[in-house]
Amino acid sequence: MKREIPNETVFPDHSAAAISDARKEESSLHGEILARLRDYIVEGNIADGGRIPERQLCAMFGISRTPLREALKVLASEGLVDLLPNRGARVRQLSARELAELFDVMGGLESLAGRLACENIEEQEVAEIERLHYEMYGCYLHRDMQGYFRINQLIHQKIVEASRNTTLMAAYANFAGRIRRIRYSANFARKRERWGEAMREHELILDALRRRAGSELSDILFQHLRNKQAAAVEYMDETSVHTTNRDQSSTLNSKK
Repeated sequence: MKREIPNETVFPDHSAAAISDARKEESSLHGEILARLRDYIVEGNIADGGRIPERQLCAMFGISRTPLREALKVLASEGLVDLLPNRGARVRQLSARELAELFDVMGGLESLAGRLACENIEEQEVAEIERLHYEMYGCYLHRDMQGYFRINQLIHQKIVEASRNTTLMAAYANFAGRIRRIRYSANFARKRERWGEAMREHELILDALRRRAGSELSDILFQHLRNKQAAAVEYMDETSVHTTNRDQSSTLNSKK
């Protein structure tokens, strides 16, 4: 008996809506894993130059190695990690020279962004940055380093976006990831004195932005990055001394 083939076959589980929802869920999961992994590395949970413990992180995040490795590829493109052929990945370690050069470039980019932002920013954007500023101040008062750093980076990003210069935004994104970790760590330098200085500098940044004082904001942002650079170098030196002393102690103990 000849079977009739229907004119239209419906596959409920593979409808366009279902596929779209699945893709959105996958994208959301990827973004969440990426953000968690980035924060984990930026906050110094793995030493500079240290290998990425894939098995341990998979267990911690409750994921397989495939999404973890996809996230690592993104972080490698941001300059936060180095991918090792057939050997996993490690946290990228910057030399003092690389660090100085990156901060100089970032200072120049943010300086230009501040000048352009004062020419192009809209009132609601200033209001949003002001809101973020006081939220960040709350984190500072409560010594919430993670919250402070997250909002701090968002404020800088908002100023760059207000420049309305896509080339500048692309260049900023390219370099920002490379020093994100050391910018976070620099807040611990000088027994937190630098943290208070940075907060006062942000008061000046907000004031200049409110007044649309482009030249003034440009200078403040450049000096802000220079001060951050000094704190970062100090932190790197302290960390280096601590690591050297620890290694020497381990060597002496092993000879006993």
